Amino acid sequence: MEKVAFIINPFSAKKNYQPFLNELKAKVKDPLYYISESIPGTDQFIQDHFNTVDIFVAIGGDGTISTVARNLINTEKILAIFPAGSGNGFSNETQFSKNLDELLEKIKTKNSRKIDTFTVNDRLSINVSGTGFDGKVVKEFEKTTRGFKNYIKVSFKTFFSYKPIKLKFFDEKYKQYNGKYLMVNIANTRQFGNNAYIAPHASKSDGLVDMVLVKKFPFFYSMLFAFRMFTKKLKQDDYVTYLPVSEIEFKVNTKNWHLDGEFNKIKSPVHVKVQPSSLRILI
Repeated sequence: MEKVAFIINPFSAKKNYQPFLNELKAKVKDPLYYISESIPGTDQFIQDHFNTVDIFVAIGGDGTISTVARNLINTEKILAIFPAGSGNGFSNETQFSKNLDELLEKIKTKNSRKIDTFTVNDRLSINVSGTGFDGKVVKEFEKTTRGFKNYIKVSFKTFFSYKPIKLKFFDEKYKQYNGKYLMVNIANTRQFGNNAYIAPHASKSDGLVDMVLVKKFPFFYSMLFAFRMFTKKLKQDDYVTYLPVSEIEFKVNTKNWHLDGEFNKIKSPVHVKVQPSSLRILI
């Protein structure tokens, strides 16, 4: 596997990458790998090996995958994934499992296809990004040891105190949707992670993203909302609105965002733009 590189985020999930590395070394002779401690370090590693590597494998969560992916946008280089994050939304949506043998077989076959990505003020996103409630949750979640249980705890704690954000569109045809929202999400795929489907009908290859507007709902509705989200049945109703768009501009009265589950500060106005067929992934 001379033309394959493995990029490991040692801080993902439970911060225990050694079993993966041991298994990789047992099954692949002298693998080319990099244990990343910074985004610039990952960027430099990819640049150093860009001309000799065909497939870059990201070992980590959605944030790690996005970091690797941004170096491969609009090239013929292939992204592969070994999921090792808290939610693993993007790897779930692209059928990558925690089975190294399965991954190595895919690498041998080398089949790939192109999918869409999008940008939020020129910052890349490959899965789901958002602001409002979930932006705040991610900010608080990053202070914990992560894990699904901590995510749920932080979500409940934040829900009761969080004040809706104000959203205003610039395009006349969307002005009917101006108002206050619990959260605003931009979905290239269907789920946040952990099989929580915020946009059950989103497609990563249709040239569109689903803009999901969620109004703050009463507590009695939260159980129904959660049930629908985890059973792929979330739909448009009095609290949820879906807007399929290829490009859109708006402003919100918060800078707290998450891009693929990683906290970011983003100033308004916000410009979202789909990059059709911009990322080649292993299948």
